[in-house]
Amino acid sequence: MEILYNSTRSKENPVKASEAILKGLSEDGGLFVPERIPALDKNFTELSEMTYAETAYQVMKLYLTDFTEEELKGCIARAYDDKFDREEIAPLVEADGAFYLELFHGATVAFKDMALSILPHLMTVSAKKNHVKNEIVILTATSGDTGKAALSGFADVEGTRIIVFYPKCGVSPIQEKQMVTQKGKNTYVVGIHGNFDDAQSGVKEIFGDKELAAYMDEKGFQFSSANSINIGRLVPQIVYYVYSYAKLLKQSVIRDGEKINVVVPTGNFGNILAAFYAKQMGVPIDKLICASNENKVLYDFLRTGTYDRNREFVLTSSPSMDILISSNLERLIYHIAGNDPEKNKDLMKKLSQGGVYTITEEMRGKLSGFYGNYASEEETAKTIRGLYDRTGYVIDTHTAVASCVYEKYKEETKDRKTAVIASTASPYKFTRSVMEAIDCEHAQMGDFELADRLSELSKVKVPKAIEEIRTAPVVHDHVCEKTEMKKMVMNFLKI
Repeated sequence: MEILYNSTRSKENPVKASEAILKGLSEDGGLFVPERIPALDKNFTELSEMTYAETAYQVMKLYLTDFTEEELKGCIARAYDDKFDREEIAPLVEADGAFYLELFHGATVAFKDMALSILPHLMTVSAKKNHVKNEIVILTATSGDTGKAALSGFADVEGTRIIVFYPKCGVSPIQEKQMVTQKGKNTYVVGIHGNFDDAQSGVKEIFGDKELAAYMDEKGFQFSSANSINIGRLVPQIVYYVYSYAKLLKQSVIRDGEKINVVVPTGNFGNILAAFYAKQMGVPIDKLICASNENKVLYDFLRTGTYDRNREFVLTSSPSMDILISSNLERLIYHIAGNDPEKNKDLMKKLSQGGVYTITEEMRGKLSGFYGNYASEEETAKTIRGLYDRTGYVIDTHTAVASCVYEKYKEETKDRKTAVIASTASPYKFTRSVMEAIDCEHAQMGDFELADRLSELSKVKVPKAIEEIRTAPVVHDHVCEKTEMKKMVMNFLKI
């Protein structure tokens, strides 16, 4: 049955999946959401025997209903291939009583690879299906991981260009080196003097500039997004929650139908929203545990019902979560408002104008499946060190935030259900923070020396993605003020 996509801010002009992927963001500033969330049409016994690619098809076919079987299977085959260093793509590793879903075995050693390996293929197929003649310009803001994963996915993809903005002083040295050494004639990377929210707001402003869109069209270009606001990013993320439940069943860790908890380190809310969608599709998930760092705007929202971005922005050791405007939360707000675009639009207007909104008690009641907490910088480091001391297993700072919050959840609720913790990045991406947490004697080492030492401690080989950037030359050295982002776009496109 066909599924169309509505904007979170209007029910007029629903579009097909391929159109939503191409647009990225609705013309009214809203995010595309499926008109209904489909139920899985395979049982978990069947799913437990499937590979990651086979599971991806079973999930994604339910959402991308205007793709043929051949088109969708082709995209999946090109995405989940030998660019991943594990055959199972997303292995589950048990450590200290929880199952860590390792989502960092792709080309850029972060969970964004899981969706950004397939998005370029979904987008090029969508362009053909919709007879698009323009060159597609991917415009993206990153807090660290999306940027490199998007650059890697779109580099030299015919008919596309990609422009990535990142906070110049708000990503790890490894994250920055990964981006600024990116090859590809169609790639452009710009650091901004500002934080991620500034970069994200600037990108949204460019998307909303109708005069610019008309001028771009005249010059043979059109914008799209690789951020998690694109439904083509969100749908592939649902897959790994379905897959992890099926694998737990196959390993006889759980019985069919037994509920599990899912813990997600959360900044922009897309990754945990994918788990929410998986739950709505029929995955037996009990609690969705939302883990924040010291930028705890989501924790405060889940605790009080008030979303307030008017607070100090904290630079932490988990920079991909250093976010005060969680864009994907808008999709959840739309759903708990009864899929009412007017209610949602009113709340988003309050957020835009005053930086704060409060949901109704009825809406709060629909958030009972979520639990929120946060980890301080000290707690994050202590969690990394403690897990390593007890098990020898090394996790990155973002995963440590999730692990710490999960321990708080257990202590508070005494709930001992099987838990899957989304492990969103390799510790090699944040070597300094990880190694200093394990032993402060490493403070004087360089970033790549730290990677070698981490390899000795963890007995895990330095990933190819990190080795490649040791000696790679800087290709992109562009920096601008947050008010100059549009000008940088025009310069790159030579228009």
